[in-house]
Amino acid sequence: MAAYERIVILTGAGLSAESGLSTFRDKGGIWQKHRIEDVATPEAFLRDPERVLTFYNTRRGNARDVQPNAAHKALARLEAEFPGHVLTVTQNIDPLHEMAGTTNLIHMHGEISRVLCMHCGARTPWETDLTVDMVCAACNRSGGMRPDVVWFGEMPYRMDEIYSALTDCDLFISIGTSGNVYPAAGFVAEAREVGAHTVELNLEPSAGISLFDEAIHGKATVVVPAYVERLLTR
Repeated sequence: MAAYERIVILTGAGLSAESGLSTFRDKGGIWQKHRIEDVATPEAFLRDPERVLTFYNTRRGNARDVQPNAAHKALARLEAEFPGHVLTVTQNIDPLHEMAGTTNLIHMHGEISRVLCMHCGARTPWETDLTVDMVCAACNRSGGMRPDVVWFGEMPYRMDEIYSALTDCDLFISIGTSGNVYPAAGFVAEAREVGAHTVELNLEPSAGISLFDEAIHGKATVVVPAYVERLLTR
């Protein structure tokens, strides 16, 4: 295995699935049980805020009941022990990366454990249920408290930082993602553009499998720790 200096890791729902959190697009996933248009758009929140908040209150509760798995822990180990630079970019809104020990982390789709006021833009850590009539502590207005997550039709967070890291990396690893959702699905092409080695670690081939130089398929709790071990003992 070649020596690398700058690694960018993209993680998706498949990484947290083995901790007990549902994926989105797989059979039986979240989007087979709920319509995106009903629970995950700004328009849905304006139309029926109670339904949207109930959906995310359930997800927040689920996230409180799970623990990081061996794959999360392996990525935290990689960040701690790798002699170069490691950035993890996650599409997941759960806190499992942080719980495992990862610190150089970008939540591009936001975090379920934070709340955002649509009136004033204030962001606050939040662990309990949200209600429609909640009052923002920053602006004292009600009716605008929503989960601090990126909905369909909204721009993911910190994209400038992510693209800067992609144009500077020499190894890009995609883990547990379907390759169907942009802009994340386009990250592998960005990394290839600068000559980075691209690796997919996934349960099954993603939609963008042809863009990866190397692919290892299997359970995240098996393939991720094994690949990290390879990197650290090369």
